[in-house]
Amino acid sequence: MSNFINDIYNKIEVLSPLHAKKLKKNIAEFDDLYYERANNFMLKYNKYLKTNNKTIDYAIDCYLKMIADVTTETIEFIYTDKYTSSTFDEVNKRVYANPETMEYYMHGLLLSQFLWKHHYQIYDYYINTLPKYSDKVTNYLEIGAGHGLYLSKALEILDKNTVFSVVDISQTSIDLAKNFIEDSRINFNLSNIFDFKKENCYDFISMGEVLEHVEDPLKLLLKLNSLLTVDGTVFITTPTNAPAIDHIFLFRNVKEIQELITQSGFEISSEKYFLSEDVSPEKAEKHKISIMYGAFLKKSKN
Repeated sequence: MSNFINDIYNKIEVLSPLHAKKLKKNIAEFDDLYYERANNFMLKYNKYLKTNNKTIDYAIDCYLKMIADVTTETIEFIYTDKYTSSTFDEVNKRVYANPETMEYYMHGLLLSQFLWKHHYQIYDYYINTLPKYSDKVTNYLEIGAGHGLYLSKALEILDKNTVFSVVDISQTSIDLAKNFIEDSRINFNLSNIFDFKKENCYDFISMGEVLEHVEDPLKLLLKLNSLLTVDGTVFITTPTNAPAIDHIFLFRNVKEIQELITQSGFEISSEKYFLSEDVSPEKAEKHKISIMYGAFLKKSKN
């Protein structure tokens, strides 16, 4: 195991032994490529932290604070069978418009990309599949850049002449992505996607874990359809049964996501889903265990 990622696991083990045990169990199946990617990521992330006068200990504290939030939300979810927030206004006041909360939440999510098995697996799916579209993409749009990890890989994989744009509702999120990536090719837009005015259509749209953050995910997918070129591609991810401080829309199973995709005028070109625990999909649905779903979509010909 690389020194950087090993240090993180060891530090978490001191602060939260039970959580560290679960993390190590979940990634035990990964090969050397995982550790290579994790190490490369941590080198870059460490540089970002030092530039901003922060340490990896700060990032781990952010992560564990996020885990505490998830635990609280999960307990509520088990008893009520719904998320604690149901409107965008609620989560905007609670999270997006709150720089202090967004700060620790974004750093926590950034670490989760390599600490959570299903987060890494969906990331692996994205970077392994994206090269198939590289010769067809001239305009790339990312909705909700968050921590910027997916965007950073798109910058590496796609043609250097590709025009990159980002739409995000949080200035904190945009600032983190800007600092983490440091690439002048990206046009950042602080805007709600529903208010975003397109100058042209996009060949590729990426939207990771956004559908669960809106009140009407069908309306959002229809918006994406209107922003996409005729032969363009959309990449989406969204989880089932995943309580969090900024999640609004509850998908209970993968079938509900697939049906929504069809309703919005898309066809599934490729899809995968990964479970957050080592159980069957049926057991995951029964016990409300989260599944991460990802898909590459194209416009329906019907």
